[in-house]
Parts: sequence; structure tokens; C-alpha cells
Amino acid sequence: MDLGLADKVCLVTGASTGIGRATALELAREGARVVVAARNREALETLAAEIERAGHPAPVRLTADLTAADGPRALAAAALSACGRVDVLVNNAGGSRPLVRADDEAAWEESFRLNFTAARRLTDALAPAMLDRGWGRIVNVSGALIAKALNAASPAKAALESWSKAAAAAYAPRGVTVNCVAPGRINTPQILDRLHPTEEARRAFIDANIPAGRFGEPHEAAALIAFLASERASFITGAAVPVDGGALRLAF
Repeated sequence: MDLGLADKVCLVTGASTGIGRATALELAREGARVVVAARNREALETLAAEIERAGHPAPVRLTADLTAADGPRALAAAALSACGRVDVLVNNAGGSRPLVRADDEAAWEESFRLNFTAARRLTDALAPAMLDRGWGRIVNVSGALIAKALNAASPAKAALESWSKAAAAAYAPRGVTVNCVAPGRINTPQILDRLHPTEEARRAFIDANIPAGRFGEPHEAAALIAFLASERASFITGAAVPVDGGALRLAF
């Protein structure tokens, strides 16, 4: 299936690992001009080399700290300077933030900056030009909105989905779509090293919560992100699509 992404400029944040990395690879395979951003420059260089080995043009690599007050606007300016425009924005940067103390104000504030405010600010910087051109795609990677244990990321991801729905309604008349992809347990370093560091813990969680009987793979989320970023998905906006193997949503 031709997704119509050839020569589209696609900016992917959090691209150094996991879903972001898989998304950059998927978009490159579709012929997009990929811009990858993360804090880890070395990981971006490794990703660029893999994309080149697969026969695709090397992506633009940009280091950015999206939790800094000027981080999102600086990244937007760098991407525009390098490519002239951004057609697709994948707001993937984020992370789980389990809390030891409910009143850890610094942790709450950092989580919201990373998991919500960064995506909003980056979108605010890039969406106006998309609207002027009459075409654009914004895909926000969210996640579980409700957790059994206190996690500062869950309310931030809920804010991301709420804001995305409003932005989708505002942008739709001018050809720009806004959608969310909500991964469940995916085999990424965050899940395997931090949340479920042992095979026993993974199997217990799968047996209790995931009808598909396994964790997902990054490329399975990336395939949906690429589709939502494409010409083919022009009538899909305001959606939040889970990629979780049929997981029981309250289990998280």
C-alpha cells in the first residue's frame, strides 16, 4: 500500500529508541524525509546509519531537550531551518513516571512538561504553517490514562488526549488531522528495564492483563503511526487508538 508519504517531511521526537526509533525507520521506508530528535546524539547517529544501510537517505539529526522552556520552539526552528517545512509531526517523546511520594511536586511538573506540554508547544510552533498549506498530520503518542499505582504520566497523557481532540476539531476544516496512538506494554527499554525487569514479572502481567498473550513490538505501533501520518488517513482525526493486544485498560 502506497501511503503517499514520499518526500513528506516527518519530524519524530523521542526517536533514539523504542517506538520513536521504529517510527523513523517505518517512515523512511515509505520514502519520507525524516527528521529525528532526541537528547541522545549517539543513539540518533546509530539510527541514521541503520536507515542509510537500508538504502534510504540519512535523516536530519537534531538533539533537543523538550522539557526545557525553549526546547520545543528551538527544535521547531531547527527542523524548519534544515528542511524548510514540516508536514508530519510525531510527538513521541515521553515516559512513565511512577511516584514514590504523592506530593513530589518536581516529579509532577517534569512529567507534565515531558508528556503533555512539550507536544503542545511543538505543535503550536509547527501547526500554523501546516494550516496555511492545507495539509498536515500530527500524531501524539499517549498511553494508559488510568493506573492502579500512582504514576505522574497518566494524568499528563489524559491531558494530551483531551487537548488532541480539541485541536483535531479546530484544525480539521483546514486539512490537518490530529490523532493519538495509545501503546500498551511494548518491548522497549522503558518497559523491559524499568517496569517489568524480569521475565517472571512480564509473564505475570501478561497472564493477568493482555489477551493477546504477549507484549507488543515497537514496529507494531510504528505501523499505525505511519498510517495515521499518511494521505490514506485523511478522514481520521480526533481518534485515540490503542495498540495493546486487547489489554484490560484498568490494569495499568
